[in-house]
Amino acid sequence: MSAASTKPKRCCVACDTAAGILSCEVELAPDATIEAALAVARGLLGESAADWEQAPAGIYGEPRPRTHVPADGDRIELYRPLKADPRASRRSRARQSAAAGKRAGPGNGPRGA
Repeated sequence: MSAASTKPKRCCVACDTAAGILSCEVELAPDATIEAALAVARGLLGESAADWEQAPAGIYGEPRPRTHVPADGDRIELYRPLKADPRASRRSRARQSAAAGKRAGPGNGPRGA
């Protein structure tokens, strides 16, 4: 084994919380997984910082399994669930907008003046 392969790697772990993004740098063994990085970050950021057991994880916005081995310098992210489905929210706004346009009637909108 070469010296380079035994050198620890450093990764950033970031958690999306209701209070904002919390992050820390962790030092890991070369073969450490996302799960191992989260265990170290959990000790640094605290139990209540995130849903450490269930929240989806990824690297630079790309979902990854917790068994994935990140590279040195990777940003490991722990995501929280969305409050609402973005597609459903957009459809709801579009329906409301369309309904408001129908109530205005022809010639009553800004273009009909």
